Amino acid sequence: MNDPHYYCVIMAGGLGTRFWPVSRESRPKQFQTFSRSGRSFLQLAYERALEVVPEQNVLVVSLERFRPLVFEDLPNLDPENLLLEPYNRNTASCIAFATYYILKRDPEAVVLVTPADQVIEDSAQFSSTVLQGLDYAAGHDVLLTLGVLPRRADTNFGYIQTDGPMTDGSPLKVKTFTEKPGKELAQVFIDSGEFLWNAGIFMWKASVIAEELERYAPEITAQWNGWEQFVSTPHQKDYLQRIYADMPRTSIDYAVMEKSQRVMAIPSFFDWNDLGNWNSLFEYFASPDGNAVKVSGDKLLSDTKGDLIVSSHKDKLLAIKGLKDYLVIDTPDVLLICPREENTLKSFISDISKPEFEKYK
Repeated sequence: MNDPHYYCVIMAGGLGTRFWPVSRESRPKQFQTFSRSGRSFLQLAYERALEVVPEQNVLVVSLERFRPLVFEDLPNLDPENLLLEPYNRNTASCIAFATYYILKRDPEAVVLVTPADQVIEDSAQFSSTVLQGLDYAAGHDVLLTLGVLPRRADTNFGYIQTDGPMTDGSPLKVKTFTEKPGKELAQVFIDSGEFLWNAGIFMWKASVIAEELERYAPEITAQWNGWEQFVSTPHQKDYLQRIYADMPRTSIDYAVMEKSQRVMAIPSFFDWNDLGNWNSLFEYFASPDGNAVKVSGDKLLSDTKGDLIVSSHKDKLLAIKGLKDYLVIDTPDVLLICPREENTLKSFISDISKPEFEKYK
């Protein structure tokens, strides 16, 4: 029986712009089915949450305009457990909203906070690690973050430096956070044996994160002044519309985790993939032939290597010869062919913001 004071908050309000053209403003990546299971990121996150907290304690935070998409993926979600922000203001405000909402329901709540856009293959190991963390957070006034044992010097992830051995999964004091280092520094981190990948998954008492937000992010909590009168009431939507107009756009890492003295990390050994961009999806789907292919129809590939090829067209043949380290992303209204190199890709895709391409966003 899961503890009635244990909660899960799934953050599902991201825009997923780095997965264009599959991820669009009308259906961003958390509602897409990139995983091998054919389930959307949001569905997978919800299923994992049910393994560790009661169903009535699983909350989803998303954007107002994504309401229909959330219920399309999660038709059994209690409408009271869907928290809708008027605008995306990054994770600090999202977590503040969920924290205040939960505190009104249960002042003794212990909360797991997780993004919706991750793939975790070993669900049993994940559940065991999370339950260990929730139990620890229930008995200590700490901010716990899950750190995944790194498999390579990856520049797509943030890193957490700890001050102890990572062999048994016990919580360790965090020394530093580093956001997406360069290749050489990432290799130094790996060689030192002191660093974990930052999974962006947190566990804490709702009361403790509320205190730390007040202490380290007053620019955010000031916007939430009077929340006790409005959150979880019929006036909540109007209140959010008013305060989000000037809400700082800040991550929880920058606002609190990098500053708090209460932060600890749990070394985690499950198979974790943060599919944040096309290159991370390439790593996820890469096969022994050197390509990553997710194609619904037929394919004819020759002299290709290091390519990520994605198409949902069941009645279409993809015939590709001589491409190396490229993206080929085929959607009904956009065909993207571009080198897979991150800086080139980012610069190229940014051009979609031009007015003449508005309908493709």
